[in-house]
Amino acid sequence: MNQPDTAVPTGNAPWTCPFCPLLCDTFGVEAGTPLKLVGGDCPRARKALANFDASGGAAQPQVGGQDCDLDTALGKAASLLAASRQPLFGGLGTDVAGARALYALACETGAICDPAQGKALMHGLRALQDRGGFSTTLAEVRTRADLIVCVTEEPTAHYPEFLRRCGAGEREDLRIETLPLHGDLFDTVALLAALVAGRVRADDDRVPADLAALSARLKAARYAVLVYESGRLPAQGALIIEAIQRIVGTLNRTTRAASLPLGGGDGASTVNQVFAWLSGLPLRSRTGPLGLEHEPLCFDAERLLADGAIDTLLWVSSYGPEPAPPATDVPRIVLGHPAMRLPQGVAEGVFIPVSTPGIGSGGHLFRTDGSVMMPLRSLYQDGLPGVGDVVRRLVHAVKAQKKERAQ
Repeated sequence: MNQPDTAVPTGNAPWTCPFCPLLCDTFGVEAGTPLKLVGGDCPRARKALANFDASGGAAQPQVGGQDCDLDTALGKAASLLAASRQPLFGGLGTDVAGARALYALACETGAICDPAQGKALMHGLRALQDRGGFSTTLAEVRTRADLIVCVTEEPTAHYPEFLRRCGAGEREDLRIETLPLHGDLFDTVALLAALVAGRVRADDDRVPADLAALSARLKAARYAVLVYESGRLPAQGALIIEAIQRIVGTLNRTTRAASLPLGGGDGASTVNQVFAWLSGLPLRSRTGPLGLEHEPLCFDAERLLADGAIDTLLWVSSYGPEPAPPATDVPRIVLGHPAMRLPQGVAEGVFIPVSTPGIGSGGHLFRTDGSVMMPLRSLYQDGLPGVGDVVRRLVHAVKAQKKERAQ
């Protein structure tokens, strides 16, 4: 079980919000039913906090829809995983400690791992693997950038605190623009890249005036940052990111520029970083009969489920009731927020309520800019085990069951 880092803090105590990859640490939380955000008005944080109250966790583990104790649920989950020929670990909504434990369990079971935001995560990963890139941090943007171009619309709808984190309204020299679309996003970014590189003349009658003007401002900026949301990119979005990196690379020959991706929430980027540390490979990988395998297309969770290519699903979602596990006929093991439940009638189903890092337990998460790991501290003792605690016990139980089967 997790022990509380401190008692329930006052509304002015520092707290790192785990519900968005910006990981803002300037808010406070007041205890109550539900918890109340203090010192800010972020709608994303307020909505997420509504799923928690300071009374702690009262949910019980379940097997087949029936309440049971934790040992019974762990035993059933371990038997499903030990018998599985190809498990899939999805959701992956956890922190560093949970990710480390999941990697050990994936190695033991040969599981394929893909987060709930796998498609969006793979856009940036594929572009990085194929072409590399320049990126920056939130602190660098706040202190140095004088031009921010939002490539995929203004990000405040999904990241309400983003512009504030960049210093909007505080710095007179900071200009924030949204990329004007001409055709689709592929066409627009490609044309902007050509203008910045000088492959297309800005005074060409076929070039939109606003795009030509933007290219001139990018070249004149001291430090330009191109911001994009991976989750808003269309299919084959890696091509758009490669074009963004071409713009950044061209600008860096004469001035300074970088990109800043926004995404990887619900633990996706954190788990990806941990798996890359431990194996040298990102998510959508497995330890299979051929050793370590990375297949970013074949190991897409939606594709695997649609093709019937897996026989057990382990779903992890500790930050809230959503994202929920997909509907599937295969046995499901859910390590989730106490408000989650498996559908009634799922005989081969296991549900284990787990603590949320930053609410009922401490932990660590990587911020969206990838180079900063933020500590999370608990707000109260919820009495629930963390994902790392549960999965470490599953590793031992799976090993024991495999040993018994082999005898």
